[in-house]
Amino acid sequence: MESFGTRLHRAVAERGPLCVGIDPHPGLLARWGLPDDVDGLDRFARTVVGALADRVAVVKPQSAFFERFGARGVGILESTIRQLRDCGALVLLDVKRGDIGSTVAAYASAYLDPSGPLHVDAVTASPYLGVGSLAPMFELAATHGGGVFVLALTSNPEGAAVQRARTADGRTVAQTVIDEISQLNRGAEPLGSFGLVVGATIGDTGHDLSKVNGPLLAPGLGAQGATAADLRTVFGSSLSSVLPSYSREVLNAGPDEAALRAAVDRVLADCRDVLAD
Repeated sequence: MESFGTRLHRAVAERGPLCVGIDPHPGLLARWGLPDDVDGLDRFARTVVGALADRVAVVKPQSAFFERFGARGVGILESTIRQLRDCGALVLLDVKRGDIGSTVAAYASAYLDPSGPLHVDAVTASPYLGVGSLAPMFELAATHGGGVFVLALTSNPEGAAVQRARTADGRTVAQTVIDEISQLNRGAEPLGSFGLVVGATIGDTGHDLSKVNGPLLAPGLGAQGATAADLRTVFGSSLSSVLPSYSREVLNAGPDEAALRAAVDRVLADCRDVLAD
């Protein structure tokens, strides 16, 4: 089976460097004129899939906004994942899971085992029980051609207190996460399957991303305040590995499918201009 890094490299080459989130929060459903219930969720997800699944490299459903409706919401998430993959999009499920032992192994099985109903191409994960605690997730991803994006430097202001704290060897917590993921990707071609989440709003942090050899997911663009031009400041010489991620900036253009596609074309053009540098 092809690695996630290989599939991602090809998808970005064919469709462009862009990830679009599916974040059906109550305010956005209301903006679209949809009820804040399962039917509204279903109509929202189907519209996004119909507009974008055949043209965006990576689509990132936020699991919590489906889970809040219980079993029926999770059922819609399962259907959305299938539809996205049928249209050729890679699915990155935003779940930010992290645990130890058999529990993290169960999370890995839920999302990265091809036999499961929630099987996706990649997931987000939290390393704050130790990067090593995620080993079962890394191992199953490697076995089945999946990917894992680990939180490193996030856009939320509360994150800095933990992520930029210094360890005994003088590195920040974030840099230790970066370095451990870099080790997992050593020698991978054309791109490693283990990525990092680095917010586009954080500016120049002085962290070294040059050896990651994996994808760098950059949320925070658009409605959260960052512009494509800010990617130069955050990522510097590592721009070629960046996967820009937009949610509200694109989704606010709905529910008209043509308007959603136009929004994708606009942000993708902005990202291409910056990443070409």
